[in-house]
Amino acid sequence: MNLIYQCFRPECRFRFPTTNRADEQIRCPRCGGPTRLVVLPYEGVNTSALREISSPRIEVLLDNIRSALNVGSIFRTADGVGIDHLHLCGITPTPDHPKVSKTALGAECTVNWSQHWEGVEAAKTMRDRGDYLIALEGAIDSRSLFDFFSAPQDSSIALVVGNEVSGVDPGILELCHTKLHIPMQGSKRSLNVAVAFGITAYHLRFGRAGCREN
Repeated sequence: MNLIYQCFRPECRFRFPTTNRADEQIRCPRCGGPTRLVVLPYEGVNTSALREISSPRIEVLLDNIRSALNVGSIFRTADGVGIDHLHLCGITPTPDHPKVSKTALGAECTVNWSQHWEGVEAAKTMRDRGDYLIALEGAIDSRSLFDFFSAPQDSSIALVVGNEVSGVDPGILELCHTKLHIPMQGSKRSLNVAVAFGITAYHLRFGRAGCREN
């Protein structure tokens, strides 16, 4: 049950959501003042009613991601977008790391994953079985993510995401069929790796890249 409360104090008027019962006394989390209920119980947004589309199978190879919090966030997004498998390579933390579960919020239990000490070998295995390897990498010969429309028909996609500082291992890049980057309009040259993964994964699943003819 979702409720909206607001602080009584004119100098504050902080408005915030809560899942407490309507009859509970709630103090303002900003100033500690008294509050009042301003929105009766309401239903949250239903995000499960997504359109049904013909989409490719998508697996993800995480190449030496150093931040456990980023990995946990990637797990949570992977669950939301319907990623079939996460391959955790090199130094990438696994779900037994407490900081992974902190941001994964249970998604580490719903998304299939495996650990590989050697990312190049894992990528080669995926390519040999017929996967279409896509590196998320701002290389000279990469193209915009939004210029990518489809992998070859009947091919599974293997999305490769690299280290936060050094990017994707050159040995893995050589195995990739294409390299994609997210266009940047500001002063920064890249996004946080978990954010970049989320944008790319949703484009591949629900954007034009994920729409295939039946």
